[in-house]
Amino acid sequence: MPTFDMDPYDGDENNYMPQEDDWDRDMLLDPAWEKQQRKTFTAWCNSHLRKAGTQIENIEEDFRDGLKLMLLLEVISGERLAKPERGKMRVHKISNVNKALHYITSKGVKLVSIGAEEIVDGNAKMTLGMIWTIILRFAIQDISVEETSAKEGLLLWCQRKTAPYKNVNIQNFHISWKDGLGFCALIHRHRPELIDYGKLRKDDPMTNLNTAFDVAEKYLDIPKMLDAEDIVGTARPDEKAIMTYVSSFYHAFSGAQKAETAANRICKVLAVNQENEQLMEDYEKLASDLLEWIRRTIPWLENRAPENTMQAMQQKLEDFRDYRRQHKPPKVQEKCQLEINFNTLQTKLRLSNRPAFMPSEGKMVSDVSNAWGGLEGAEKGYEEWLLNEIRRLERLDHLAEKFRQKAAIHETWTEGKEVMLQARDFETASLSEIKALLKKHEAFESDLAAHQDRVEQIAAIAQELNELDYYDSPSVNARCQNICDQWDALGALTQKRNEALQRTEKLLETIDQLYLEFAKRAAPFNNWMEGAMEDLQDTFIVHTIEEIQGLSTAHEQFKATLPEADKERGAILGIHNEISKIVATYHVNMAGSNPYTTINPQDINAKWDKVRHLVPQRDQALIEEHARQQNNERLRRQFANQANVIGPWIQTKMEEIGRISIEMHGTLEDQLTHLRQYEKNIVNYKPKIDQLEGDHQLIQEALIFDNKHTNYTMEHIRVGWEQLLTTIARTINEIENQILTRDAKGISQDQMNEFRASFNHFDRKKTGMMEAEDFKTCLISLGYNMGEAEFSRIMSIVDPNRVGVVTFQAFIDFMSRETADTDTADQVMASFKVLAGDKNYILADELRRELPPDQAEYCIARMAPYAGPDAIPGALDYMSFSTALYGESDL
Repeated sequence: MPTFDMDPYDGDENNYMPQEDDWDRDMLLDPAWEKQQRKTFTAWCNSHLRKAGTQIENIEEDFRDGLKLMLLLEVISGERLAKPERGKMRVHKISNVNKALHYITSKGVKLVSIGAEEIVDGNAKMTLGMIWTIILRFAIQDISVEETSAKEGLLLWCQRKTAPYKNVNIQNFHISWKDGLGFCALIHRHRPELIDYGKLRKDDPMTNLNTAFDVAEKYLDIPKMLDAEDIVGTARPDEKAIMTYVSSFYHAFSGAQKAETAANRICKVLAVNQENEQLMEDYEKLASDLLEWIRRTIPWLENRAPENTMQAMQQKLEDFRDYRRQHKPPKVQEKCQLEINFNTLQTKLRLSNRPAFMPSEGKMVSDVSNAWGGLEGAEKGYEEWLLNEIRRLERLDHLAEKFRQKAAIHETWTEGKEVMLQARDFETASLSEIKALLKKHEAFESDLAAHQDRVEQIAAIAQELNELDYYDSPSVNARCQNICDQWDALGALTQKRNEALQRTEKLLETIDQLYLEFAKRAAPFNNWMEGAMEDLQDTFIVHTIEEIQGLSTAHEQFKATLPEADKERGAILGIHNEISKIVATYHVNMAGSNPYTTINPQDINAKWDKVRHLVPQRDQALIEEHARQQNNERLRRQFANQANVIGPWIQTKMEEIGRISIEMHGTLEDQLTHLRQYEKNIVNYKPKIDQLEGDHQLIQEALIFDNKHTNYTMEHIRVGWEQLLTTIARTINEIENQILTRDAKGISQDQMNEFRASFNHFDRKKTGMMEAEDFKTCLISLGYNMGEAEFSRIMSIVDPNRVGVVTFQAFIDFMSRETADTDTADQVMASFKVLAGDKNYILADELRRELPPDQAEYCIARMAPYAGPDAIPGALDYMSFSTALYGESDL
């Protein structure tokens, strides 16, 4: 029968470790070492044989027929050996042992001085040597730590794991383990809950060793391969026994470490998923809050119900200014932040190979934009309506005051006129008195006709107040109706008295022509003075210098007529003086008064003095109004000078930001730095906007409604400023997302430049977004050969919201996804294999054991909709597991 050299290392590249102690056929083992090896090797063999439902009691006896030796090799290698001989003759036993030895040599082991006959004969030294060779090959050779393997790798692993523990210094596989602290340190390092390391003492090795051996057997499924008494009682414990036992710790803990690594990988994936879902919840809440605010604000802006007073309308204007200054700007920032959060979330989902986020119905970014457009539509024209209403109320107040003045003057004039017209004094009057009454009545008719214009003016003012929807129109109409009714009554009474006087006219003979002439000239002059006083006291309202200059010119023209009026006054007073002279000369009994008129020289002089007194007052009022209009003109020019600078500045910045976002000057970091500097400069420009707001408020407080010096309104500047802030924030976010995508996908700067060049070339409208047809042309130019169905699939990736355009961020995401390698599927498969072991499925309890509680329950909840193997409830196969973790993808 052949013999085999048992030499674990002979220089051949397939051999696995250097030989430390050759087995010598003629030498005997140290009795203590042999005892330790028997116990250790027996326990080691049984730890594997029990998987096949058997074990050994005596190591040199139980392997003599070769059957259990072949079974041991099949269990530890997972391979099938040649069919053993079932006979019980010596030749059958030698044949079985040779099959086992041939299998060992086929694994690169060169056996020295071992033959099948010695094993069959029960040679203990050779049997232990053979088992040690098997242990080296199948339990120690494959250990690898930092480019060291086998014994050196196992020693380095022990040193690394026990380095933090005091009183432990592992330098070899014999005396370094005598105090038992090394074994306890290995267990505590991986399972700290099993041993209270702080209570162990270096001077109590028996307790330490028994503690480690008992815990390892009970909780780690490592059989007790050594006896504490043998180790403590031996000066130098057997190195091979120690190595065999320590290797069991390595295999027990390295499997747990692989499971921990897989669990950490799953925890990381779950953490990312939870973070993304939190971002989705935050987006939904922010979108809901913003849409609710818009829903509440639009009805307020659409309410055009006018107020009755100037104060109430001015309060509305102040409320609108507070809305623009205080309430709307934070909402503009929230809308911009909503878009930024949405884009960042989509980028993170794409980088995690997750499906694109689809907000709830009615909460898309486009829905928020549409609602915002509705808000701005409702806002548009609201301020203009407020100002028009203020102008209307100002006009109404002016007309109402004018109506009250004219009505009061007319009512004063008509007071007592009905009584006068109804008097029967002509019945007992003399002929001269009758003549006088007739002439007086004629003068009254002339005076009545002169007041016709005032009545018509009062009616016209009342009509205009009705047309302008004056809130107190009922009282105005009632007063106007009373005046008109009284006027009609006066007309009827006048006609009736005239007819009575004409019937008695035959009785009248003497008419004092002078009294009559006085009355005729005094009445129109008196009316002129009353009209002049009314005009001089008439209130006025103007909005421009030209209008006040027109009033001043008319006033100067009026003053130019005063000398001629003074002559007329002198002539009228001359008539009265002539009457007085005649009465005094001829002693005419005139009862001291003019029978044809109630106007007397004292009235004329008093009214004339009143007119002369009102003229300088009118001058002063016109001067003050002229100064006010000059100040208003200054305010217009002051606002226009700033607006004409700020408006073009905002437009220029918008164009510069657009160029930065599409040009390829420098790296993305350079563009981001440049944009942030732009953002800083823009924010620093805010005081100029605030100053312009202050000037605009001064203009509104001065009730200035137009400005011919500029085409920019405050509304234009506000909208442009808000768009500028939104654009710079959105552009910075796009560059940050591009950097995130570049770093995540490993895209070089040259690739980014190529992507940008292709995108800019096919962005034909230069809007920063490719239309669908331009994107399709771009893909064809890059070598894509696709039909409509494939293109529709690609569009669903780059345009998940179905807007019809492709942003640069979506373009680089797609291109990087097409070109970059991914190992996601390999990672998922590795995690699955570690957790599942030899099975092809994973149980929920296994996830709870390997993962933290919150992560495990979250993963199990995510996997609930996916069905596992029908025969095993609560289990998941690989496809269900990967889909639950990563979603529907190319896995």
